[in-house]
Amino acid sequence: MTSPCDPQNAPVGDVATAIMIIDSKIAAVHSDTPGPDPELGALADQFTASVSAEEAEDVLDGACTLIYVFMKWLRECYEAHDQEVIEAVVPHLVATMRRMPKSVPPEAIPTMAGLVIAAGNGLSPGLWRAQYGEWTEAEMTPLEATAFLLAEHINRIADDDHTFATRMVTDALTSLEEA
Repeated sequence: MTSPCDPQNAPVGDVATAIMIIDSKIAAVHSDTPGPDPELGALADQFTASVSAEEAEDVLDGACTLIYVFMKWLRECYEAHDQEVIEAVVPHLVATMRRMPKSVPPEAIPTMAGLVIAAGNGLSPGLWRAQYGEWTEAEMTPLEATAFLLAEHINRIADDDHTFATRMVTDALTSLEEA
């Protein structure tokens, strides 16, 4: 019996834009220049002002797809070492989010942990979240932080130059376009 939260039932969304956003956040965090990049901030503001509600929904679905893809990769990685992905990822994710109260309010942490647990169990995080109503404005930054933190977790495991997770998704998108 299939679940209503089966990823086959979920919209993929605008994964390209979602990965671009995550990649730019990773680059900003690992930049040699301290503080926020004003040029990046202006581009983000321009982008936000230019998207329609439907396009924003597509980016939101894309972010959920990224969370699913990242957790699928992490699940396979941890299972190869006889470890449970949820046990390995969720406590670290929650602890990190608790240290980010400006970006992730405490009341958003259970929802973000639920998204990751759903994805870790092979369910669509977006469809899992949809069971509880519409997304709220207060969940947008925590959703971005969740995808960012999962990408950073993958990058640490891959012992990469902070680009492995985004490169993995970008390469997959490129191969889909070429097929």
